[in-house]
Amino acid sequence: MSMFESGMGRFWSLARPVLFRLDAERAHESTLALLGFWSRAFSGRLGAGDLARAPGRAVDAMGLRFPNPIGLAAGLDKDAVAVPAWQALGFGFIEVGTITALAQPGNPKPRLFRLPADEALINRMGFNNAGADAAAVRLERLRAREILEVPLGVNLGKSKVTPAEEAADDYRRSFERVGHLADYVVVNISSPNTPGLRDLQRVDEVMRIIETIQGPNQRLAHPRPLLVKLAPDLADEDAVDCARAALDAGCTGLILTNTSIRFDALRSSTEGMSGGLSGRPILERSTALLRLVREAVGPAPVLVGVGGIMDPAGAASKLAAGADLVQIYSGLIYRGPGFVRELLRGMSS
Repeated sequence: MSMFESGMGRFWSLARPVLFRLDAERAHESTLALLGFWSRAFSGRLGAGDLARAPGRAVDAMGLRFPNPIGLAAGLDKDAVAVPAWQALGFGFIEVGTITALAQPGNPKPRLFRLPADEALINRMGFNNAGADAAAVRLERLRAREILEVPLGVNLGKSKVTPAEEAADDYRRSFERVGHLADYVVVNISSPNTPGLRDLQRVDEVMRIIETIQGPNQRLAHPRPLLVKLAPDLADEDAVDCARAALDAGCTGLILTNTSIRFDALRSSTEGMSGGLSGRPILERSTALLRLVREAVGPAPVLVGVGGIMDPAGAASKLAAGADLVQIYSGLIYRGPGFVRELLRGMSS
């Protein structure tokens, strides 16, 4: 265990009861501010003997080496302010964003809700971020420090004010600003919190967006792997069609899945809440869709499994369903800073 993780563990044991009494977004902002402060001073590099860097855990995918298969999902660090801290927590890769071409405040508050009885979250954040120009400056500074030991993904979304018919150009503008600073790039067309975004999960739209991004991507000295992130609420046939369209347009793989708008079978009251559900309740559907897509596209494309991982069994179920890599979000909120290594220990046992 690194000194940082040990310190964060002590902080978490004291702070968790206080943070969980605060409004969920305020608690997130406070924690992220602390991690961002630490990240400006330290690198987050880990020794070769660290559990998260053990040679037997490495995964080669997309032309990249992942020190371990556990990644940070997009949404926790929208503006890439705490990348060294995530590295210190043992992540095998880190995905920042969602970043949009234009800065935007997101949806009105409150917009993030905890459902502890279900080990779940509901968010309707709406891609609140400082925009692609600000992200480019921050990522340039991060790259200049030469501290990254893990692949860095950048998740791109559509700006809210951009009409659907101009979505492809909006994604292209974002890619042109930040694509060269990423190790891989994710096209997010599946958040439920930007009006009309999920309507882009159609074969023609997927092809149009990816082909538009491929223009500037193929002009790079080293074109970046592109992935598309899909929703768990798609019908099976539509999900497979979108997956095949993305691969036909030159994508390296897919991320399965985003949050769900289906709130059935929750123990908690969701009165007054809307947005995307994450956490344990979506494990079954997101994993089933992952398995279905793997069976449809074969072994070659890279699939990243995300949705509902709250323990080692959840991570193992994604890998068994065909994932090459997995990502966590809500599990980190509920389990705390030792969660990555908890997963790694459990998966190996």
